[in-house]
Amino acid sequence: MKSKTLIEAKNINFSYEKELVLKDINFKLQEGDFFAVTGPNGGGKSTLIKIILSILKPKSGEVIKAKEIQTPLEIGYVPQNTNINLDFPISVLDVVMMGNGAKHKNLKSFGISYSKMEIECAKHSLSKVGMQEFIKRKISDLSGGQRQRVMIARAICSHPKLLILDEPTSSIDINGQKEIYKLLKELNKEVTILVVTHDLSVISNYANKVLYVNHEAYIHNLKDDRFKIDSNEHFCEVELMQLLGESHA
Repeated sequence: MKSKTLIEAKNINFSYEKELVLKDINFKLQEGDFFAVTGPNGGGKSTLIKIILSILKPKSGEVIKAKEIQTPLEIGYVPQNTNINLDFPISVLDVVMMGNGAKHKNLKSFGISYSKMEIECAKHSLSKVGMQEFIKRKISDLSGGQRQRVMIARAICSHPKLLILDEPTSSIDINGQKEIYKLLKELNKEVTILVVTHDLSVISNYANKVLYVNHEAYIHNLKDDRFKIDSNEHFCEVELMQLLGESHA
Protein backbone atom coordinates (compact mmCIF):
# COMPACT_ATOMS: atom_id res chain seq x y z
CA MET A 1 0.00 0.00 0.00
CA LYS A 2 1.32 3.43 -0.97
CA SER A 3 2.54 5.55 1.96
CA LYS A 4 0.90 8.91 2.66
CA THR A 5 2.92 12.02 1.83
CA LEU A 6 3.42 14.13 4.97
CA ILE A 7 5.56 16.86 3.40
CA GLU A 8 6.11 17.79 -0.22
CA ALA A 9 8.64 20.46 -1.14
CA LYS A 10 7.98 21.92 -4.57
CA ASN A 11 10.57 24.11 -6.28
CA ILE A 12 11.82 25.73 -3.06
CA ASN A 13 14.14 28.70 -3.52
CA PHE A 14 15.57 30.81 -0.71
CA SER A 15 18.20 33.51 -0.39
CA TYR A 16 19.50 35.81 2.32
CA GLU A 17 19.55 39.17 0.51
CA LYS A 18 21.61 38.33 -2.62
CA GLU A 19 23.12 35.10 -1.32
CA LEU A 20 21.40 32.08 -2.85
CA VAL A 21 21.03 29.35 -0.24
CA LEU A 22 18.51 26.91 -1.71
CA LYS A 23 17.74 26.37 -5.40
CA ASP A 24 14.85 24.33 -6.84
CA ILE A 25 14.49 21.94 -3.90
CA ASN A 26 12.03 19.11 -4.53
CA PHE A 27 11.34 16.05 -2.37
CA LYS A 28 8.60 14.10 -0.65
CA LEU A 29 8.64 12.89 2.94
CA GLN A 30 6.40 9.86 3.31
CA GLU A 31 4.67 8.62 6.43
CA GLY A 32 6.93 6.08 8.16
CA ASP A 33 10.17 7.36 6.62
CA PHE A 34 13.44 7.51 8.50
CA PHE A 35 14.65 10.45 6.45
CA ALA A 36 18.24 11.66 6.74
CA VAL A 37 19.30 15.14 5.59
CA THR A 38 23.02 15.57 5.04
CA GLY A 39 25.48 17.73 3.17
CA PRO A 40 28.39 20.13 3.76
CA ASN A 41 28.30 22.91 6.32
CA GLY A 42 26.79 26.03 4.79
CA GLY A 43 24.92 24.02 2.19
CA GLY A 44 21.46 25.07 3.42
CA LYS A 45 20.36 22.18 5.66
CA SER A 46 19.38 24.37 8.61
CA THR A 47 17.59 26.83 6.35
CA LEU A 48 15.58 23.99 4.84
CA ILE A 49 14.56 22.75 8.28
CA LYS A 50 13.44 26.27 9.26
CA ILE A 51 11.30 26.41 6.12
CA ILE A 52 9.72 23.04 6.96
CA LEU A 53 9.01 24.33 10.49
CA SER A 54 7.50 27.54 9.02
CA ILE A 55 10.15 29.67 10.78
CA LEU A 56 11.23 30.95 7.36
CA LYS A 57 9.20 31.39 4.20
CA PRO A 58 10.67 30.40 0.83
CA LYS A 59 11.24 33.15 -1.71
CA SER A 60 9.41 30.97 -4.21
CA GLY A 61 7.93 27.51 -4.24
CA GLU A 62 5.97 25.92 -1.42
CA VAL A 63 5.95 23.28 1.29
CA ILE A 64 2.73 21.29 1.33
CA LYS A 65 1.94 19.61 4.66
CA ALA A 66 -0.58 16.85 5.26
CA LYS A 67 -3.47 17.67 7.59
CA GLU A 68 -1.91 15.43 10.27
CA ILE A 69 0.97 17.89 10.81
CA GLN A 70 -0.75 21.26 10.41
CA THR A 71 -0.32 22.30 14.06
CA PRO A 72 3.00 22.75 15.96
CA LEU A 73 2.15 20.01 18.49
CA GLU A 74 2.12 17.43 15.69
CA ILE A 75 5.77 18.12 14.81
CA GLY A 76 8.35 17.42 17.51
CA TYR A 77 11.60 19.34 17.13
CA VAL A 78 14.96 18.69 18.80
CA PRO A 79 17.50 21.46 18.12
CA GLN A 80 21.23 20.88 17.99
CA ASN A 81 22.01 23.62 20.48
CA THR A 82 21.03 22.68 24.05
CA ASN A 83 22.73 25.71 25.64
CA ILE A 84 19.58 27.03 27.26
CA ASN A 85 19.71 29.61 30.06
CA LEU A 86 21.36 27.51 32.72
CA ASP A 87 20.71 30.17 35.37
CA PHE A 88 16.98 29.58 35.10
CA PRO A 89 15.95 27.22 37.95
CA ILE A 90 13.96 24.67 35.96
CA SER A 91 13.83 20.93 36.55
CA VAL A 92 14.16 18.10 34.05
CA LEU A 93 10.47 17.33 34.56
CA ASP A 94 9.50 20.92 33.73
CA VAL A 95 11.54 20.86 30.52
CA VAL A 96 9.95 17.61 29.33
CA MET A 97 6.47 18.83 30.23
CA MET A 98 6.93 21.85 27.95
CA GLY A 99 6.32 19.46 25.08
CA ASN A 100 2.71 19.22 26.22
CA GLY A 101 2.45 22.80 27.47
CA ALA A 102 -0.49 23.75 25.26
CA LYS A 103 -2.52 20.88 26.69
CA HIS A 104 -2.27 21.98 30.33
CA LYS A 105 -5.62 23.04 31.80
CA ASN A 106 -4.86 23.70 35.46
CA LEU A 107 -2.67 26.80 35.38
CA LYS A 108 -1.59 28.39 38.65
CA SER A 109 -0.46 31.95 39.22
CA PHE A 110 3.26 31.20 39.26
CA GLY A 111 3.44 27.67 37.89
CA ILE A 112 1.79 24.82 36.07
CA SER A 113 -0.11 21.94 37.60
CA TYR A 114 0.50 18.63 35.87
CA SER A 115 -1.95 15.77 35.74
CA LYS A 116 -0.87 12.30 36.83
CA MET A 117 -1.10 11.13 33.22
CA GLU A 118 1.19 13.93 32.02
CA ILE A 119 3.77 13.15 34.68
CA GLU A 120 3.69 9.46 33.78
CA CYS A 121 4.18 10.42 30.13
CA ALA A 122 7.24 12.48 31.07
CA LYS A 123 8.66 9.65 33.18
CA HIS A 124 8.10 7.18 30.36
CA SER A 125 9.78 9.49 27.84
CA LEU A 126 12.76 10.00 30.15
CA SER A 127 13.10 6.26 30.72
CA LYS A 128 13.34 5.72 26.97
CA VAL A 129 16.37 7.99 26.76
CA GLY A 130 17.95 6.70 29.98
CA MET A 131 17.24 9.82 32.02
CA GLN A 132 14.49 8.66 34.39
CA GLU A 133 16.73 9.01 37.44
CA PHE A 134 17.25 12.72 36.71
CA ILE A 135 13.60 13.79 36.75
CA LYS A 136 13.99 16.08 39.80
CA ARG A 137 17.41 17.44 38.87
CA LYS A 138 17.90 20.97 37.63
CA ILE A 139 18.65 21.16 33.93
CA SER A 140 21.75 23.23 34.77
CA ASP A 141 23.24 20.23 36.62
CA LEU A 142 23.33 18.07 33.49
CA SER A 143 26.02 17.64 30.89
CA GLY A 144 25.44 18.74 27.28
CA GLY A 145 24.69 15.18 26.21
CA GLN A 146 22.27 14.67 29.05
CA ARG A 147 20.45 17.88 28.20
CA GLN A 148 20.11 16.69 24.62
CA ARG A 149 18.48 13.48 25.83
CA VAL A 150 16.05 15.54 27.88
CA MET A 151 15.19 17.57 24.78
CA ILE A 152 14.48 14.34 22.90
CA ALA A 153 12.27 13.17 25.76
CA ARG A 154 10.38 16.46 25.55
CA ALA A 155 9.72 15.92 21.84
CA ILE A 156 8.58 12.34 22.47
CA CYS A 157 6.20 13.50 25.19
CA SER A 158 4.30 15.69 22.71
CA HIS A 159 3.27 12.56 20.73
CA PRO A 160 4.23 14.05 17.35
CA LYS A 161 3.37 12.57 13.97
CA LEU A 162 6.73 13.86 12.69
CA LEU A 163 9.94 14.13 14.72
CA ILE A 164 12.66 16.48 13.38
CA LEU A 165 16.10 16.31 14.95
CA ASP A 166 19.09 18.52 14.11
CA GLU A 167 22.36 16.65 14.78
CA PRO A 168 20.81 14.96 17.85
CA THR A 169 23.97 13.16 18.96
CA SER A 170 26.55 15.90 18.45
CA SER A 171 27.09 16.31 22.22
CA ILE A 172 26.79 12.65 23.19
CA ASP A 173 29.49 9.99 23.57
CA ILE A 174 29.69 6.95 21.27
CA ASN A 175 27.66 4.64 23.49
CA GLY A 176 25.04 7.33 24.00
CA GLN A 177 24.82 7.88 20.25
CA LYS A 178 24.09 4.20 19.65
CA GLU A 179 21.37 4.20 22.29
CA ILE A 180 19.74 7.32 20.87
CA TYR A 181 19.59 5.89 17.36
CA LYS A 182 18.28 2.57 18.64
CA LEU A 183 15.56 4.58 20.35
CA LEU A 184 14.80 6.56 17.19
CA LYS A 185 14.60 3.33 15.17
CA GLU A 186 12.09 1.96 17.67
CA LEU A 187 10.12 5.23 17.60
CA ASN A 188 10.10 5.07 13.81
CA LYS A 189 7.59 2.24 14.08
CA GLU A 190 5.06 4.85 15.20
CA VAL A 191 6.41 8.24 14.09
CA THR A 192 8.08 9.57 10.96
CA ILE A 193 11.68 10.66 11.57
CA LEU A 194 13.63 13.44 9.85
CA VAL A 195 17.18 13.81 11.12
CA VAL A 196 19.93 16.20 10.04
CA THR A 197 23.19 14.30 10.39
CA HIS A 198 26.77 13.76 9.27
CA ASP A 199 26.83 10.36 10.96
CA LEU A 200 27.56 7.70 8.34
CA SER A 201 26.08 4.94 10.51
CA VAL A 202 22.71 6.70 10.48
CA ILE A 203 22.64 6.72 6.70
CA SER A 204 23.88 3.15 6.32
CA ASN A 205 22.00 1.46 9.18
CA TYR A 206 18.85 3.44 9.93
CA ALA A 207 17.66 5.75 7.15
CA ASN A 208 15.56 4.54 4.23
CA LYS A 209 16.01 7.83 2.36
CA VAL A 210 18.69 10.50 2.36
CA LEU A 211 18.47 14.04 1.03
CA TYR A 212 21.84 15.54 0.14
CA VAL A 213 21.66 19.34 0.39
CA ASN A 214 24.31 21.63 -1.02
CA HIS A 215 22.22 24.60 -2.21
CA GLU A 216 20.62 22.17 -4.64
CA ALA A 217 19.39 18.79 -3.40
CA TYR A 218 19.46 15.18 -4.51
CA ILE A 219 17.27 12.53 -2.92
CA HIS A 220 18.35 8.90 -2.70
CA ASN A 221 16.10 6.00 -1.84
CA LEU A 222 18.38 3.62 0.03
CA LYS A 223 16.03 0.66 -0.26
CA ASP A 224 15.50 0.32 -3.99
CA ASP A 225 17.53 3.08 -5.63
CA ARG A 226 20.67 2.37 -7.61
CA PHE A 227 22.55 4.21 -4.86
CA LYS A 228 23.41 1.75 -2.10
CA ILE A 229 25.56 1.86 1.02
CA ASP A 230 27.04 -1.36 2.32
CA SER A 231 27.19 -0.98 6.11
CA ASN A 232 30.23 -3.29 6.16
CA GLU A 233 32.16 -1.14 3.68
CA HIS A 234 34.32 1.72 4.89
CA PHE A 235 33.43 5.25 3.80
CA CYS A 236 34.98 8.48 4.89
CA GLU A 237 32.66 11.48 5.01
CA VAL A 238 34.25 13.10 1.96
CA GLU A 239 33.68 9.98 -0.15
CA LEU A 240 30.11 9.71 1.05
CA MET A 241 29.37 13.37 0.28
CA GLN A 242 30.73 12.85 -3.23
CA LEU A 243 28.44 9.87 -3.76
CA LEU A 244 25.39 11.60 -2.37
CA GLY A 245 26.11 14.76 -4.35
CA GLU A 246 25.87 12.93 -7.64
CA SER A 247 22.50 13.35 -9.28
CA HIS A 248 21.22 10.16 -10.83
CA ALA A 249 18.86 11.73 -13.30
